[in-house]
Amino acid sequence: MAVFTPVSLEDLNRWLPQFSLGKALAIKGISAGIENSNFFITTETGEYVLTVFEKLSFEELPFYLELMRHLAKRDVAVPAPIANRQGAIINALHDKPAAIVTKLSGASQMSPAPIHCAEVGAMLAKMHLAAQDFAIKQPNLRGITWWRQTTPIVLPYLSEDAQQLLRTEMQFQEDFALTTTYQNLPRGPVHADLFRNNVMFDGDHLSGFFDFYFAGYDTWLFDLAVTVNDWCINLDTGELDNDRVNAMIDAYRAIQPFSADEQLAWQPMLRAAALRFWLSRLYDFYLPREAEMLTPHDPTHFERILRQRIAHLAPALI
Repeated sequence: MAVFTPVSLEDLNRWLPQFSLGKALAIKGISAGIENSNFFITTETGEYVLTVFEKLSFEELPFYLELMRHLAKRDVAVPAPIANRQGAIINALHDKPAAIVTKLSGASQMSPAPIHCAEVGAMLAKMHLAAQDFAIKQPNLRGITWWRQTTPIVLPYLSEDAQQLLRTEMQFQEDFALTTTYQNLPRGPVHADLFRNNVMFDGDHLSGFFDFYFAGYDTWLFDLAVTVNDWCINLDTGELDNDRVNAMIDAYRAIQPFSADEQLAWQPMLRAAALRFWLSRLYDFYLPREAEMLTPHDPTHFERILRQRIAHLAPALI
């Protein structure tokens, strides 16, 4: 959520009449994130979030926005896309696809306790179940195919030790992806980026998930692993906080029990989730795009997490 494509209040008011939202009163760019141009907007009817998509195409976007609409209709707390007067939820702005969604209440919980992790685990399980009948099966665009493409691009920027880690882990994940255990994992639409700043809380009550633009069809376990690797760790060291891990796992399992294959795949999947974000942060750090508001994340954070997951086992899914 950076700003690559500036949008002024005048731009917005020329574009907004196609919606039944009244006149735009204010617009403010959102600096967090690094993929799309995002803005808080205030109109005569309320507060919303405007996104101008910088990479995703008109053809790819229906998966993400229709998934959000699907989940919202099933009482999963996510932003609901706003359709224009013709019923379209994706519309061109500055020659790029754009969408408006409802704004969630509350604030991000950046210092989570076990109670917050339990709320996230429960809602994640509800989301996975609610999306089972979603018709579009677009793959996770940052899955293993993307890892293969990205690894040779970032390798030249790394130290010899980090290169060895990346090559070794990629081989481990390639081998694991061929196993029967991996092939048997439950799958469906997943969020795939459920970090602390993509969840809202009112006090200790979770008020919603947002930023679904890395979502895709993947294993539910990968989604849980991504979430644990952010919500349940010491941010300085990457070490897991077992109380928070167990709170999230227990809350998820209470709604959707883990299969035997998921129990076997848990440790490799935590490593896969760390690898995915180490690779993306390496790419964004060494090959950044220009933007008005952009702060690339430190890739060494997920290198530390990956090393931790290799060296130390997480609490089991039992």
